[in-house]
Amino acid sequence: ALHDALKMLDIPVVEVHLSNVYKRESFRQTSFVSPVVHGTIAGFGGHGYILALDALRALIDDKE
Repeated sequence: ALHDALKMLDIPVVEVHLSNVYKRESFRQTSFVSPVVHGTIAGFGGHGYILALDALRALIDDKE
């Protein structure tokens, strides 16, 4: 459901994971939303949200 909802959006979307999912269990390495987002940030803890905001700003500026 989340994948379908994100796919309908006409705005940039960035997926954020606090931990590095690729250093964790294999089932955590499969994302159902990655195919419909502009990018993924993982492993930077809370700082990932700041990185995502910077990325979103750049994506929006590129659109204008």
